[in-house]
Amino acid sequence: MIKIFFIGNILLFTIAGGLFAQEAEKLWYKKPAKVWTEALPVGNGRLGAMIFGGVAEELIQLNEATLWTGGPVRINVNPKAYDNLLLAREALFKDEDYAKAYGYTKNMQGYYSESYLPLGDLVISQHFKDTAASSYYRDLNITDAIATTRFTIDGITFTRQVISSAPDQVIVVRFTADKQRMLNFKITTKSLLKYQQTVISNSEIAMKGKAASHIEPSYVRSDNPVTQDDATGCRGMRFEWRLKLSSKEGIVNADTSGITVKNATDVLIFFTAATSFNGFDKCPDSEGKDENKLVKQYLAAAVKKNWQLLLNNHLTDYHRYFNRVSFKLSIPPNNKNAALPTDERLVGYTEGAKDPSLETMYFQYGRYLLLSSSRPGGVPANLQGIWNKELRPPWSANYTTNINVQMNYWPAEPTNLSELHLPFLDYISNAAATGKVTSKEFYHTKGWAVHHNSDIWALSNPVGDIGKGDPMWANWTMGSPWLSQHLWTHYEFTKDKEFLKKKAYPLMKGAAEFCIDFLVEDKNGYLVTAPSFSPENNFIDDKGKRGSASIATTMDMSIIWDLFTNLIEASKELNEDVDFRNLIIAKKNKLYPLHIGKKGNLQEWYKDWEDVDPHHRHVSHLFGLYPGRQIAPITTPAFAAASKKTLELRGDDGTGWSLAWKINFWARLLDGNHAYNMIRKLLHITGQTGTNYANGGGSYANLFDAHPPFQIDGNFGGISGMAEMLLQSHLGEIHLLPALPDSWKEGTIKGLKARGNFEVAISWKDHLLTGATIISGSGEPVKIRTSVPVNVTGVNARSVKDAHGYVTSFNTLKGKLYKLITMKN
Repeated sequence: MIKIFFIGNILLFTIAGGLFAQEAEKLWYKKPAKVWTEALPVGNGRLGAMIFGGVAEELIQLNEATLWTGGPVRINVNPKAYDNLLLAREALFKDEDYAKAYGYTKNMQGYYSESYLPLGDLVISQHFKDTAASSYYRDLNITDAIATTRFTIDGITFTRQVISSAPDQVIVVRFTADKQRMLNFKITTKSLLKYQQTVISNSEIAMKGKAASHIEPSYVRSDNPVTQDDATGCRGMRFEWRLKLSSKEGIVNADTSGITVKNATDVLIFFTAATSFNGFDKCPDSEGKDENKLVKQYLAAAVKKNWQLLLNNHLTDYHRYFNRVSFKLSIPPNNKNAALPTDERLVGYTEGAKDPSLETMYFQYGRYLLLSSSRPGGVPANLQGIWNKELRPPWSANYTTNINVQMNYWPAEPTNLSELHLPFLDYISNAAATGKVTSKEFYHTKGWAVHHNSDIWALSNPVGDIGKGDPMWANWTMGSPWLSQHLWTHYEFTKDKEFLKKKAYPLMKGAAEFCIDFLVEDKNGYLVTAPSFSPENNFIDDKGKRGSASIATTMDMSIIWDLFTNLIEASKELNEDVDFRNLIIAKKNKLYPLHIGKKGNLQEWYKDWEDVDPHHRHVSHLFGLYPGRQIAPITTPAFAAASKKTLELRGDDGTGWSLAWKINFWARLLDGNHAYNMIRKLLHITGQTGTNYANGGGSYANLFDAHPPFQIDGNFGGISGMAEMLLQSHLGEIHLLPALPDSWKEGTIKGLKARGNFEVAISWKDHLLTGATIISGSGEPVKIRTSVPVNVTGVNARSVKDAHGYVTSFNTLKGKLYKLITMKN
């Protein structure tokens, strides 16, 4: 029997006694946004908007994903880099002088990355005799990717609906009044960039400009941070955005001050934009695309369609991704917190309220954000996705490759959004191209190298403006092997052998060639990296001195172990390149191994040194636990225990993305309750906007992740961890409910993906698996780990008990669904 009823704004239903939240999910509020982190994001992977929901004045802040400063990367930027590499190694190996090595490494830097830019703002102004609105409501419906603002003044209800349409490449605002001809408003524009506004027609205006050739990062002190023009005629892309209004009635008039509407009932506001960006290796000025032609094409096609057709196109496109996964948890009785507006709901949750439907909505919100900021054919999501209001955004809103941009894409494969991974994989190809030059110029090595910061131009050199950056972040060298993990992960989840052969394997091999040449032998014959850094962290050496440059940090060695392991398996999958495979096997066997320190923790450094900051936000030396697979409770229990001790020593506080990473760590340690505690910390409401590197992490009122300030990686890392709690597949088996917390007593999740190209649905009750289905996408053999024995319908398979549960193995047929039914022990 199914019973349906409502709690506040949430539709609930019961099935066989279990209570679950309906999949229609909304962030909703009873007041307009006062600050940017209360505004609501929409996006189609390219065009983004932040909607404030104002009454008399609505602000919609706009972005276009390819609008960056700069141009193609420069070459031969530091001819003295290699000489300083040799000196740094001499200081490390001969003198054990870490300070001297740090100084030499600082002389191995190139230029800073470029910056992601804001496009501009739309301001919709209405004039009322009495601006006191009643029945105010605004929301973001993440099930349909539509934002709504609604309020009543003088007995008239005004409604604004906003979509960012991928198929039509426009943002559309539908503005209506429930009484005839009562819409009177003016739209004006503004931007932090240099632009000119021109009138195209009575209902259309255009904004044209050119981005700066370079803007210094926000953390660099400069009296003149903006360099507008480039004498070479290469750097600095053009941009154009257009507004056009459509109304069957009323008067629409455009002039140089904006567009005015009088006496209308139903108005469509069309916005689109384009830049001259034409690829990472093309001058955006002299070799750029025709942005004027693009915006005219987008707009001309869109304005021919009515609202319903535009909406239907948008929903059809969005639902084919979003509806692949559903996640429901049983709702506790009298769950009053779920009935509150999202900001108040988050406060209640922070104060201890149980609210499982907030957790499932957060999971789906992360998928929504990835769908909105990363689409096939586009550029990757940056530190802020595609949403940015600052001319000098925090950390340039670039691609930070020592954790952050990778974290953006951790959920892409497991949460069934594999196509959204493609922009990042395309970027990796670009980075390999520039990285080949960096590898040769800076290290005299083969292959390709990438460092800590990158951008839309695939910058790969160590940043720092030729010696002004701190090597503990600027000179980290392991970008190419870590990026390569995503290539192998995409193959593992899709089993796309053409992708592996033509794209992934050559790029992975290039990263390995760099690592082989960069590695050197230590006095014990181990292969080590030098100089080596554990990103953004410092040690206290055995002489009591503080340092960061050393040899063979655990993160470096774990990343190389991961690359070599993946490459060996890739070669076997393709049944080719045996000689190189054997070389990699030999090199892997000589890598400096993991060590357990005197405190029982996983050693972070070459020696068992103390940390300057024992609670540092980075836990980079646990790479082998997640996202790697070198450490696991089932396969390496001693190192898993050391990893647990490391996390206990580090503590549970941190930046937003650090909290998210720890969810994944604890899930991989099969500790669901601790992983769940980290979810609650990540959903801790904060209003902090200033930088906090220690313990300011949490979520803003719009559920954006707080570093602080805003960084989107924590949203993505958080939902990756939630997926890991329910399904893991990195050890060659599909582990169902590996880290189920006590708080998730009953639930279902459908549509998660596992390696081997399997789609999985799981249900559980009283913390025990009750059933599952597995769809085989490629016909691969499968091994399933469960806490209880299972039968597989139509298959002669037996659950075999081991020290960690039950394992059931069987062959599959491509496209076939297999149903797992639990048995009594």
